[in-house]
Amino acid sequence: MTNIDAKIPSGALKDKWTNHKNNINLVNPANKRLIDVIVVGTGLAGGSAAATLAELGYNVKAFAFQDSPRRAHSIAAQGGINAAKNYQGDGDSIYRLFYDTVKGGDYRSREANVYRLAEVSANIIDQCVAQGVPFARDYGGLLDNRSFGGVLVSRTFYAKGQTGQQLLLGAYSAMNRQIGRGKIKMYNRHEMMDVVLVDGKARGIIARDLVTGKVERHSAHAVVVGSGGYGNVFFLSTNAMGSNVSAAWKIHKKGAYFANPCFTQIHPTCIPVAGELQAKLTLMSESLRNDGRIWVPKNMEDVKAIRAGQLKPTQLSEDKRDYYLERRYPAFGNLVPRDVASRAAKERCDAGYGVNQTGQAVYLDFASAIERYGKETAHVQGLNENDQALVTKLGKEVIANKYGNLFQMYEKIVDENPYESPMMIYPAVHYTMGGIWVDYNLMTTVPGLYAIGEANFSDHGANRLGASALMQGLADGYFVLPYTIGDYLSNDIRTGTIPTDHPAFADAEKEVIERLDHLINNKGTKSVDNFHRRLGHIMWEKCGMARNRQGLTEAISEIQALRDEFWKDVKVPGGRNEFNEELAKAGRVADYLELGELFAKDALLREESCGGHFREESQSDEGEAKRDDENFKYVAMWEYTGKPADAILHKEDLVYENIELKTRSYK
Repeated sequence: MTNIDAKIPSGALKDKWTNHKNNINLVNPANKRLIDVIVVGTGLAGGSAAATLAELGYNVKAFAFQDSPRRAHSIAAQGGINAAKNYQGDGDSIYRLFYDTVKGGDYRSREANVYRLAEVSANIIDQCVAQGVPFARDYGGLLDNRSFGGVLVSRTFYAKGQTGQQLLLGAYSAMNRQIGRGKIKMYNRHEMMDVVLVDGKARGIIARDLVTGKVERHSAHAVVVGSGGYGNVFFLSTNAMGSNVSAAWKIHKKGAYFANPCFTQIHPTCIPVAGELQAKLTLMSESLRNDGRIWVPKNMEDVKAIRAGQLKPTQLSEDKRDYYLERRYPAFGNLVPRDVASRAAKERCDAGYGVNQTGQAVYLDFASAIERYGKETAHVQGLNENDQALVTKLGKEVIANKYGNLFQMYEKIVDENPYESPMMIYPAVHYTMGGIWVDYNLMTTVPGLYAIGEANFSDHGANRLGASALMQGLADGYFVLPYTIGDYLSNDIRTGTIPTDHPAFADAEKEVIERLDHLINNKGTKSVDNFHRRLGHIMWEKCGMARNRQGLTEAISEIQALRDEFWKDVKVPGGRNEFNEELAKAGRVADYLELGELFAKDALLREESCGGHFREESQSDEGEAKRDDENFKYVAMWEYTGKPADAILHKEDLVYENIELKTRSYK
């Protein structure tokens, strides 16, 4: 084990980023034209990075496995984006956002990175408004804010329940401008298969054209990976089915350390699992917890009657409902952080109070909000506040204006009207805080290789606050990487174009083709999905919301056995030189079968509970997560040495000079 230098600048926390920008090397505009940069992934992080780097003058090659950057999974983000602008005058500040983020991550994130994130957050909103992002506005025309879990202020900017889509369209429009200028060369339907290292530096990638099957070489002076998270290792998650770990895993196998793989976020407000053959889960935005109250029946006989269809939830009086988050966490109520809300829902359902047929659901109820908003609107309009029908009508209109598309989505999937009956929700795998380790400059342990957005580990510790994913992705892409990458590229202004006939490209291409051919020629008997679903079952049961030594030990051996079976018995129909989505999927599942083992190994080693990582052996008398700061206040960095079982642990010790470590309480 070795301690790693994260290249954090010296000086006061509030001055680190400013001083760092003032002292790093730059590339002048004329020389930027001589430098190529590859950006893998075109979601919010990759798209904003590609657009900004091209705007600065670099030659950018951008790769997306979708048919358009518009289809990146960032488009699915619903609730909002955080920024410390204090528009509400409720006491928010850069420091408050910094503190909430570190506390929300259960003191397992890097101080300097988080403060920088809070510092540049306000710039993101101005940038997006200038791009035309239609943020919600208040009655005076100013940008509106709402609250998210884990905070006591309103700092979340939003566009109904479509915030990710609108922000991505902003980045996409900026990209399109650069594509039109010829500064970005866009490779849609191309998947990165490997990174190419020349003399120890990242100098390009091997990509596969997913339409023709052709394997291609692409060179650059630096490679940026913004390919998202790895939640689909659980098979069922809120991620798009195409979301995968492969780009990040490939660079891990070439020398980039993988950090904290066990830090995975379980989102508390998802539509519950409906059946065995379901392929993905659907998120209901955390913004709904602003107005929705979460509850289960107090009495078991009422639970049984509801499950049997003999009783409707709307027929249950207030005194027979357990608003358990409000009961357990009165200060934050329904707006506790995601990990706390998720475990609380699991506890109630495990105790037998789940309200759907499987017993894996709780209610998210908007009746109180509809009445409150209805009376307020009636009062403003001088109407009869005691007319219940009128109040309900007006209240529903307010809720529809705030969350209409989310309610519509729920009704289409569940076939129940959430205006009339409470939503049913249950926790599901959502976001991954772990990822490729990067230093303060967002560079991995491989020179010239960068990781941004959800693909890296840097900002969220052991649990991400709601609405901070979009903030980090855009901060990295618009306001951090464009500065820090210049410090590295300033040494390449006389390097010239990187030739793709270098032996390193030939070797990497040969490895990729051999791996693809092996999958095609395997002639097994089981489908790719068969293995993915079985892996997901192991991960959810033994590496999910609660983990213990026995389960994690079993998971490691079970995943190893499943991986061996995969390589012997997976069946991939079709050929390599054609459109073959099963082949693409097989490669991704092969990577998950390696990541899953490292995930379990990391969780087994971390004998503490923190944020989304809950070890049953480490909890308080009240069932809350119990950290061990003396032994585990570090970033676990894993070095690949041939197989996950032999991965070598390195540590980055976390130093907190500006925050006092406390037992995280939301009561």
